[in-house]
Amino acid sequence: MPPLLTLVTFTPLVGLVILLFIRGQRLGAIRAVGILFSLLPFLISIAIFMGYEPTTPGFQMEENVPWISLPGVEICYHMGVDGVSVPMVLLTGLLGFVAAIASWGIRDRAKEYWVFYLLLQVGMFGTFVSLDLFLFYIFWELVLVPMYFLIGIWGGPRREYAAIKFFLYTLAGSVFMLIAFLFLYVKLGTFQIPELIEGARTLTLGVQTALFIALFLGFAIKVPVWPFHTWLPDAHVEAPTPISVILAGVLLKMGTYGFFRFSFPLCPDAVQQGWLMFALGTLGVVGIIYAAFVAFAQTDFKKLVAYSSVSHMGFVLLGLSGMTIAGFSGAYFQTFSHGILSGAMFLIVGVIYDRAHTRDMDAFGGLLTRVPVYGGILIFFALGSLGLPGLSGFIAEFFVLFGAFKLQPWLVVAAGVGVVMTAAYILTMIRRILLGPLNERWAELPEINTREMWTLIPLGVVTLAIGLWPRFLMDTTDPTLQGILNEVAPAHIETGLPNHEEILAGYGIDMEQVRRAAESEHGMPHDTDALGTENHSAAPQDSPH
Repeated sequence: MPPLLTLVTFTPLVGLVILLFIRGQRLGAIRAVGILFSLLPFLISIAIFMGYEPTTPGFQMEENVPWISLPGVEICYHMGVDGVSVPMVLLTGLLGFVAAIASWGIRDRAKEYWVFYLLLQVGMFGTFVSLDLFLFYIFWELVLVPMYFLIGIWGGPRREYAAIKFFLYTLAGSVFMLIAFLFLYVKLGTFQIPELIEGARTLTLGVQTALFIALFLGFAIKVPVWPFHTWLPDAHVEAPTPISVILAGVLLKMGTYGFFRFSFPLCPDAVQQGWLMFALGTLGVVGIIYAAFVAFAQTDFKKLVAYSSVSHMGFVLLGLSGMTIAGFSGAYFQTFSHGILSGAMFLIVGVIYDRAHTRDMDAFGGLLTRVPVYGGILIFFALGSLGLPGLSGFIAEFFVLFGAFKLQPWLVVAAGVGVVMTAAYILTMIRRILLGPLNERWAELPEINTREMWTLIPLGVVTLAIGLWPRFLMDTTDPTLQGILNEVAPAHIETGLPNHEEILAGYGIDMEQVRRAAESEHGMPHDTDALGTENHSAAPQDSPH
């Protein structure tokens, strides 16, 4: 098998090198190289997704080569994927290609733009496939540099302020993460993520709790979780449209990916503490409600979408705090779904801004009669963000609320306020822009063009596909998520709702298949429930013990 993970990570780097030999005046050639070397990783990411076997436990497609050897230190070029990383690779490939098409209008210093853009893709892909902490940290930090310049050079009027704020916030979070990584190496003697997960249980409860908090700070700033979110609206508002797509669709997901990959597996005893999960869920709910109210108060279309991202990412924390397969699955589904929906919404903002040169929603009105195709696309993705049944946003939020209800019922009730406010600001946005009498100022406003539609059509197809057939994503993610839960969920607490298996089965998730995969990986008996708790009703002859 070819080294698909190396290819998907470094193919954009090949395009970057080619760009160095093209004169800056050759705009057509620069665009062609940039889009081609964004398309190729997308195609490779599809091959990775199709080649992944969800029922096979452990990491797959591994590439492990010794890299740096010093006395007492062994660092490897170690890559691999599981059900947590494969969808993120696919999401990065899709949005990387879509944003590349959206970058067609970049004319000023286009060569430098595409060099930074392709370097950004290298960092994003590498982050999701690295299985060595040292290698992971390199790719994680690599993302900061091109993103800083892409905002600071091609952004809006306050671009330098937004770029510096983004860089300082995320770098501060990275310091906490680096300290946690160094501590893990000192305690466990390896940078290899699979070995660290195996050895994490040897750490004391106090050490795991401190480790969880340090990792949380590093990832929470990237998500961003309230109250670490203040860099995000500035960065989104000032960033050019394609970079807002990448920022919301992929970079924020690096933070939530960190929760699944590191925070829970490396702190299995710490996350069993009820107060810690309650704190996690509380931060999520505060973010849901606070950001929804702030979004409702906005008149700037792009800033409304930015604050909606903060609100929607709060559902990830709430789902994780429930400590059930439904909650974990919903949290991951929200991660993927929001990447698609937020990317589409920022593209929609860019379409109207390119024509009207304003994002003030009060300046519009009645545009549905003038640009009906654009209006229809806006309504589709807006309702997806609202959580309309049949679209991906509904599946994500339903499973988050369902999965967290048993352990955090009052937080779920409080999150309902955010759900209502989401409907309020989404419907108000639609009314301000599309409904009412047409503002004569926009009587000649051009309709969305073919190139712009082709950036949105793939995202619309995915939104509808996983909304109607969620097992397309859940079949890939849930066996790995179940494996994480088997390790971290407290055996003495029943955290699943009585009928959660029936509901999951209704969405095509075979929990027996999940159990078999978990047994193969962790040596667990078949007669265990979804969280690894012994099922005493099983017949004695069915138990290997």
